[in-house]
Amino acid sequence: MRGRMIRTAGAVAGLAVCVAFAAWSWPRAHDAARLLLAQDDPAALSDARLAVMQNRNAAIHDEIEAALAAGDADLAASFVALAQAQGVDLPDALAARVTEAVAEETSPVRRAGHFAGGLVTGEADDLAGLAGVVTGDLFVFGDIRDALREGGRLAAGGDADTLMLGLAATGLMVTAATYATAGAAAPLRAGLTVVKGARRAGRLSEPLATWGLRTGREMVDMPALRQAAASVSAVRPAQSVRAVKAAFRAEKAGALVRFGKDVGRIAGKAGGRGAADVLKVAHGPKEVARAARLADAKGGQMRAIVKLFGRGALVLASGAFQLALWLFWLASALFGAVVSLKAMVERLTWAWCARRRRIRRASGFAQPALVAAA
Repeated sequence: MRGRMIRTAGAVAGLAVCVAFAAWSWPRAHDAARLLLAQDDPAALSDARLAVMQNRNAAIHDEIEAALAAGDADLAASFVALAQAQGVDLPDALAARVTEAVAEETSPVRRAGHFAGGLVTGEADDLAGLAGVVTGDLFVFGDIRDALREGGRLAAGGDADTLMLGLAATGLMVTAATYATAGAAAPLRAGLTVVKGARRAGRLSEPLATWGLRTGREMVDMPALRQAAASVSAVRPAQSVRAVKAAFRAEKAGALVRFGKDVGRIAGKAGGRGAADVLKVAHGPKEVARAARLADAKGGQMRAIVKLFGRGALVLASGAFQLALWLFWLASALFGAVVSLKAMVERLTWAWCARRRRIRRASGFAQPALVAAA
């Protein structure tokens, strides 16, 4: 009897422990499930990360202050757009400061200066500067310079940046297509320009740069490259262009073309800075393609999302195992609760049946005694 009571008490205690653990792990498991279900859609993934983010409102407020202090009005405006989309209330004074900073940065005089700077230096931080860089690249001299410099080094057996070489060669082909299609290939041209600028500034992630170097090398026809390097003439640029283009396998340029299109899409939605932010965190062209989908969905919020979550805005990365572990613990707790509940019900049912049997036996003994007494 005592043993049965102990076993019943143990089943009740086990049920209580499992229910308590399930209640404790439920919020974390719920968040984990939301992230895991959204992992194939970068826009849904960013929404899920924002939904489960702790101190989200304070973080957005602090990021806006930091962006204004750094003179990055574009990033501050991106966080304001994100706050509006997420229903985060911002102080009126802070919103006014962002509006004032954006107005100053986008003034006609400032835009003209950025355009001229991009045209002359080949570097850009905003859309006006990017337009200047693209305009300069449409004259192909920058691509020819890069192709000849890196191609000459490679032909001579020296160290060459094959990514810049591949980008320059692809740029020569794309520039011709841009003229032929009346600007239809301009987004691709802009994407290649952004990648070249990021490469020059050392802002490409290491995995992405490694992929680009390998892809650029695969495009090179070494015998044709040596011939082009020997036959180029500064006096006859048209002949130089043809010689340089002949040194590259156009059929191998598909990967860089797709990559450039995706970067161009990001730049069109989130600006050149937004595209550069992605190139710093993405680990390959597939992640850049996911970033393009995110830019299409989020537009001006893109930079803020990448600033908050980095590569985590594009993929779950290493956190997937931890998220799956929370689901495993919740499932284990629920399974333990079911087993404990089953054991408790069995013990209580058995005790009730035993009690009924004792009552019947006692009634059976009492009946003959009453008859004899009568």
